[in-house]
Order: sequence, then structure tokens, then C-alpha cells
Amino acid sequence: QVQLVESGGGFVQPGGSLTLSCAGSGSEFTSNIVGWHRDVPGKAREQVAAIMNNGGTNYASFAEGRFTISRNIVKNTVDLHMRDLKPEDSAVYFCHTYRSFPNKTWIDFWGLGTQVTVSS
Repeated sequence: QVQLVESGGGFVQPGGSLTLSCAGSGSEFTSNIVGWHRDVPGKAREQVAAIMNNGGTNYASFAEGRFTISRNIVKNTVDLHMRDLKPEDSAVYFCHTYRSFPNKTWIDFWGLGTQVTVSS
């Protein structure tokens, strides 16, 4: 069973930085894509960044240049380093991965999320 646990959220002033961490278990966490998503009030959940099992990354346009996703092999975490935070980055941030099957279906795994609040 895959379990994902997010940490590192909190309150930060505009322009500040935070690092979120997703601790994962299960082979999918190391072999599949792991992504960070967020829930902004009034909007659909959106992907923030993702990291592939080969280390490749991709970012939403709003995250490009400000956020960095990385794997910590020693700690078995996927971290999201966020800088130059803006009030519109306030959201609950979730970690995600999935398990795929030969019939091309899959199931999603989500953590419970961690709250990030950016405010002066």
C-alpha cells in the first residue's frame, strides 16, 4: 500500500520561502511520477510540479522559476522548494503518485495535504 505524508506547510510573508516534503512508502513512490498539487479556494485542484523516476521534472507556469521539485533518496522524500511566495500561492498542497495496471487503468494515491498561507 502506498502512503504519502506531507509536511512543511505553514505561514509565510510574501517573498518568503518554504520547503514542503512528501514522505512516501511503496515501490510506486520511487518508480513512478510523484507530483505536488494544490487546492486554491474557488479553483479546481491544479498540478504544481512533478518529478519522473529518471529525475526529469516539469512545472506549472506559475511555478516555473520559483519552485523546485527534487527527490531525496536518503530520506525517501520528494521535496518542493518554494521561494518568492505570493498570496495567491496560499493553498493546501498535496503529494500524489499512482499505480498503473496492464489494462491501462490506474489508481491514484494522495496525501492528506499541508496548508501554506502567504500573507503579510
